[in-house]
Amino acid sequence: MTVMATEPRYAWLRELGLQEENPGVYNGRWGGSGEVVTTYCPANNEPIARVRQASLEDYEETVKKAKEAWKVWADVPAPKRGEIVRQIGDALRQKIKVLGSLVSLEMGKIFVEGVGEVQEYVDVCDYAVGLSRMIGGPILPSETLGKCKLHYVVSLPSGPGHALIEQWNPVGLVGIITAFNFPVAVYGWNSAIAMICGNACIWIIAKVLEDNKVPGAICSLACGGAEIGTAMARDERMDLLSFTGSTKVGKQVALMVQERFGRSLLELGGNNAIIVFEDADLNLVIPSTLFAAVGTAGQRCTTARRLFLHESIHDEVVAKLAKAYAQVRIGDPWDSDTLYGPLHTKEAVKMYLDAVEQAKQQGGSVVCGGKVISRPGNYVEPTIVTGLPHNAPIVHTETFAPILYVLKFKAEEEVFTWNNEVKQGLSSSIFTKDLGRIFRWLGYSSDYFSIFLKHSIAVFHVSCGEKHTGGGRESGSDSWKLYMRRSTCTINYSKDLPLAQGIKFQ
Repeated sequence: MTVMATEPRYAWLRELGLQEENPGVYNGRWGGSGEVVTTYCPANNEPIARVRQASLEDYEETVKKAKEAWKVWADVPAPKRGEIVRQIGDALRQKIKVLGSLVSLEMGKIFVEGVGEVQEYVDVCDYAVGLSRMIGGPILPSETLGKCKLHYVVSLPSGPGHALIEQWNPVGLVGIITAFNFPVAVYGWNSAIAMICGNACIWIIAKVLEDNKVPGAICSLACGGAEIGTAMARDERMDLLSFTGSTKVGKQVALMVQERFGRSLLELGGNNAIIVFEDADLNLVIPSTLFAAVGTAGQRCTTARRLFLHESIHDEVVAKLAKAYAQVRIGDPWDSDTLYGPLHTKEAVKMYLDAVEQAKQQGGSVVCGGKVISRPGNYVEPTIVTGLPHNAPIVHTETFAPILYVLKFKAEEEVFTWNNEVKQGLSSSIFTKDLGRIFRWLGYSSDYFSIFLKHSIAVFHVSCGEKHTGGGRESGSDSWKLYMRRSTCTINYSKDLPLAQGIKFQ
């Protein structure tokens, strides 16, 4: 079977070292002895290349090497680790267009989104470099023979003859299970911060590590399916397991990790809403909603799936939005004129069709879309559905496809409640000019992690969400703490031995 990697049109794949068959394991050297799988381009369903995945024996060898490499990496000063992460960011910059093209070819997102995804990895490398010189634990006032409480953080010790130090250490080996829709960014969000914290990762940035004469196994790679994922979840040597994917699979991962009292970081599904009040600027609402609902063909965890419209503007917004949908340029993802590409797999197309049919059965009306596009690949029409109740089962179901449910509301209180009634808690957005409403929303009315004001959701990544979204924190101001373990060290530098709570034990 001829694959795209051997065709002259795709000669640029060789810049990344890709061939007809490629090793799927890296632990200081490339290899793999597991099943050979073929990856397909969703824009035409043609084979791109083949990958020899990891066997359980490969996985075992990789974990052992990663654990050994961690002992070396953890002793490297954090700023030096940051310097190596900076070099990783620079290496990505040098190949950003060809890497973006590969993401587009394999995942199906349009070229500019593919490049943007690689840029996210570059950006988090820059963030991690600065963070590598800032991580540290405070010196806390001691309770012993003193009146200060432990929650007061100061720069000098307090209490006669005692110091209390908060020490942060690398957690150890971090397993990263990435998702099909953001294969580069998800790894970057995790690995850049995990690495400057002193952890080894199961994934890959080979050349930079080799150039710096540090073990390649610090960033190991084990391509595989459910068998490898299950092994990672159950492996007690995996000090932290980061999983990005569906809520259903994430729940299974969480249970397996918790069964061994391990640590997990979960970024799961979202059923995100945009709320538009009668005072909203529709010149902002229409393009924001269009991108939030249609971008990446609806295959983002932050994709807008519910649009709540005040009853007084409902019909006007739906008409304008349908007109905007009709102008979306559909085509090959790597064509610079394309705004909308295919779904990732044939199975995703079936899920899309099933969801549209369920929406109709539950009382919805398809305003536009709802069909498969007659062309090679996994293309479907971006779809708007109206007329459903806010609590319809299909509305509460996350379908990873470009289907937007438009729902009508009358009052602020009811729509804030409806926004929160789904099980996920990733992101939500509100369009209004009412300052009081904005602060009521910020204060207690939204139980989502990411909140956008007069802005589109599905725009940028700061971390993860609440409820069934998993509660993980892959990125953001305090995310580094998840990749480390904290010890509180009490040092007695006096000649006395005072006991806690004023106890005399003589």
